[in-house]
Amino acid sequence: MEIHREHPDKGYRRIRDDLNRQYHEHVNDKRVLRIDRKLHIQSSIKHRQNCCTRRASDPTYTAENILNRKFHADAPNEKWLTDVTEFKYYVGPVIHKLYLSAILDLYDRRIVSYVLSDHNDNRLVFDTFDEAVKTDPEAHPLFHSDRGFQVRQEVA
Repeated sequence: MEIHREHPDKGYRRIRDDLNRQYHEHVNDKRVLRIDRKLHIQSSIKHRQNCCTRRASDPTYTAENILNRKFHADAPNEKWLTDVTEFKYYVGPVIHKLYLSAILDLYDRRIVSYVLSDHNDNRLVFDTFDEAVKTDPEAHPLFHSDRGFQVRQEVA
């Protein structure tokens, strides 16, 4: 309670850090969280409400979840999923990153298209989608993503 009174912006992790460092009380963060909940201690810092994974009043930030965890398709090109994965590799002591954007067909779990890039941006996802459309221009699938920043349209 003393730490919270002095620093109301601290959450349970930072309170645990203070307990460990300043008071030499070595406790697990889960225990601090449990005690904080019991004593109604909560950080005064709140998250922004307009990010893509939280509910937002502006629909440009969220999209309706039409797929609704029904990861089954009865026909090819009925449902496509997409995501971006980051890979790290080393050239000597220097870390480099490579990003893989892929589209998967839920019917037979085949990769419809993929693109590798050293930049994680909208262009990577758009290029992957363009490749998929080029491969099968007659396809009109439900296109589902985890709503990452790469697939959201930017507001002008």
